[in-house]
Amino acid sequence: MADETVLHQSVTEFLDRLASAAPTPGGGSVAALSGALAAGLLVMVCDLTIGNRRYADVADEMTRWRALVAEQRATLQALVQADVTAFAGWSAAYRLPRGDAARAAALQRALQQSTEVPLATIRAVAALLPACAPLAGAGNRLAVSDVGAALHLIVAAARSASLSVDINLAALDDAAFRQAARAEADALLRTIDAVAAAVLPVVAERIAAA
Repeated sequence: MADETVLHQSVTEFLDRLASAAPTPGGGSVAALSGALAAGLLVMVCDLTIGNRRYADVADEMTRWRALVAEQRATLQALVQADVTAFAGWSAAYRLPRGDAARAAALQRALQQSTEVPLATIRAVAALLPACAPLAGAGNRLAVSDVGAALHLIVAAARSASLSVDINLAALDDAAFRQAARAEADALLRTIDAVAAAVLPVVAERIAAA
């Protein structure tokens, strides 16, 4: 199936292509998809809380969190395809005639775009974090394990996307861009790790109290 329809593939089609020799989808798309799955889980927890009489006192709060999480889910889904598109741009630049002055510049532009996509994935999963503690602490207790699963996916998505950032930065000549991208990614990863470390015990406590 054509790359431009990657978001419309069935799960089986996506996994079969992922397991093939085709270069896309690759790690960047999988990172974004992991983040989108995390967002989907958080939306589900909101929906299982909103409208439940036991949680009427937090319904308005959960509605606000749902809006935030749904927005990031849309962003992350778009980034699944954006990573495929970025690779296509790099591939087109790579196929330009060697020795052509335009080739080196095109490759650098493509590498920067290929860095910006996974960096955007890290930003998007980090933007899910504010919802995690409220959902873990006050969301429907029967779905609290899903908050924990979402947190693990957020960490995995961010760490996976960071590897895509790293491999592209290694080939980029723009030192200022390299420094800024690496600093932003590292700061976001530290925040993600800290939130996961703080919220996962809350998930475990509510599971144990079931």
